[in-house]
Amino acid sequence: MQRLLSTTQNRLLDSLPRDDFGLVAPHLALVDLEKGRLLYDPGDPVDVIYFPHDGVISLMTLMEDGAAIESATIGLEGALGLMAAVAPRQSLSRAIVQTPTRAARIGVAQMHEAWTRSPRIRDLVDRHTEALFGHAIQSVACNALHSVEARFCRWLLACHDRISSDTLALTQEFLADMLGVQRTTVTAVARTLQARGAIRYRRGVVDIVDRDVLEQLSCECYGVIRRTYQRLLPEG
Repeated sequence: MQRLLSTTQNRLLDSLPRDDFGLVAPHLALVDLEKGRLLYDPGDPVDVIYFPHDGVISLMTLMEDGAAIESATIGLEGALGLMAAVAPRQSLSRAIVQTPTRAARIGVAQMHEAWTRSPRIRDLVDRHTEALFGHAIQSVACNALHSVEARFCRWLLACHDRISSDTLALTQEFLADMLGVQRTTVTAVARTLQARGAIRYRRGVVDIVDRDVLEQLSCECYGVIRRTYQRLLPEG
């Protein structure tokens, strides 16, 4: 059963003053999204906005031949589909639940009404859009210029920031799609990181053992993306 919310664990919603939050609170419902759940495909109308509390939603860019690669992730610092509060939108990417995720959801019509009434909400939507755009364009450069190992470390760190656990349940196929590489490459990189003491890798499971090592091996993009969100969005 969905439960209406009076408080949340999402940083965007938590940053709103009481009166502004009161515009959306009656329409927020708590939902549990299972890993692998498809929320939107390219071209789908965006009719629901999700504010994650704990967990990760991936935005995947799809090619005509079926290939895919992750362009951004959304967690407790952001929201999925928030631009639809401004005007009707179609999804530009595939949005898929990457880890079990608890989120607050609200209909687009209700969020649009709050957007029209609150300058604070309008400002938050604008800044979130800028942060997500910055995330996506940094990912483009990262995917083109940096090694698979560095990108894997960046990706693990970004996930770790958004979940309340050191353990990620992830299949080789899922990881390969996120990174845009073959499954054998994922296995080789994971074993290397395990040998360096950064992670423990089992079939379908990654345990983060030493975050400091991951940060040393990650590319600069992890820090760039994180600072972009810190500059534009509330820390909570």
